[in-house]
Amino acid sequence: MTINIPPNHPRAKSLHIRELLVAGFKDGLVVPEGLIAHGRGEAFDYLLGEHTSEAARVAAKAASSTLLLADHPVISVNGNVAALCAKEIVELSHITDAVIEVNLFYRTRQREIAIERELKKNKAGIVLGIKKSKASIPELQSERRRVDHNGIYKADAVFVPLEDGDRTEALVNIGKTVITIDLNPLSRTAKAAQITVVDNIIRAIPEMIIAAKHLKMKDKSTLKKIVEEFDNKSNLAESLRLIRDRKR
Repeated sequence: MTINIPPNHPRAKSLHIRELLVAGFKDGLVVPEGLIAHGRGEAFDYLLGEHTSEAARVAAKAASSTLLLADHPVISVNGNVAALCAKEIVELSHITDAVIEVNLFYRTRQREIAIERELKKNKAGIVLGIKKSKASIPELQSERRRVDHNGIYKADAVFVPLEDGDRTEALVNIGKTVITIDLNPLSRTAKAAQITVVDNIIRAIPEMIIAAKHLKMKDKSTLKKIVEEFDNKSNLAESLRLIRDRKR
């Protein structure tokens, strides 16, 4: 059943995102647990005022700079990411020359194929993580440990939007630069990553695309300065301050 959402509804954007996830669930991209995870993030979006903060823009700029500087950048995609912003993920990958790899906690062959299909429908090139690989991330026991040898295993920078904290920590521990998007500035993922964009992925990815298009014209020294001046701990603290001030 398709819901007609009035454009002037106070929760129109939020309801539209929910519809995208429901459609993704029906298409085999999203699992029920992914719907629960989204609801948890949505609660933090309320607290952040449902808009992109200056702190999030600063983080998005550092994130795009990191991808552009990387020798082998990889974007990790799960079901929720594919359902919400497959087109934007593909565009970002083209701008930054990043490889796309499917990585799932609730991994089935059917989901892998469904996500690959959604990405390719939006003009993705080669999508890794579909064929079984012998490469794995140490410390992890879940299905997320399995990675492609030419993708995440080889990457120097990994963008893991809507990520699990244990895999973020494991990737950092093996020397990867990890970028994430997380609406909860207190999460283990947000604190473990080197760059965390505290924003809704629907807004954050377009922000990264805008930044990447602009920064791609800059020299490497400019990009390095942006990354070096970014402090994830301070940026997370600013997001927490925004939440605190909105509660007053």
